[in-house]
Amino acid sequence: MVISCLISCKREKELHNDKTQIKKSQPFVIIDEDTLLVEISDTDKKRQLGLMFRDELDKNSGMLFIFDNERILSFWMKNTKIPLSIAFINSDKIIVDMQDMQPLTETEHTSRFPAIYALEVNKGWFRNHNIKVGDRVYFHF
Repeated sequence: MVISCLISCKREKELHNDKTQIKKSQPFVIIDEDTLLVEISDTDKKRQLGLMFRDELDKNSGMLFIFDNERILSFWMKNTKIPLSIAFINSDKIIVDMQDMQPLTETEHTSRFPAIYALEVNKGWFRNHNIKVGDRVYFHF
């Protein structure tokens, strides 16, 4: 219990030190010591629309897709103008695959392993923050 509190307090301190401004109601994720503000896509309609038709995505922002069960996931970039990177995350909140995606293409990007979450960010964000397969993701909704 004490260890859990210490870890939680450490994470809260790190969040306050992060340059990303977090509003109380804004969902965010932490990977390693990096914080991303996220929009949640947890319905069929939201997942189908995703980041389509947008001209940009803020620097430390992304979209978290949440599915009902763990399975092989597939994404494409139809009508998506922003180059993106995607991380596929399993039910243990471990990144199991990552891929870069080119805008306005219909190439399928399929997870190599079952996942229940997918996190889309600006292309290169994971690489620039040394995020890799096997890293744990912490969700705060």
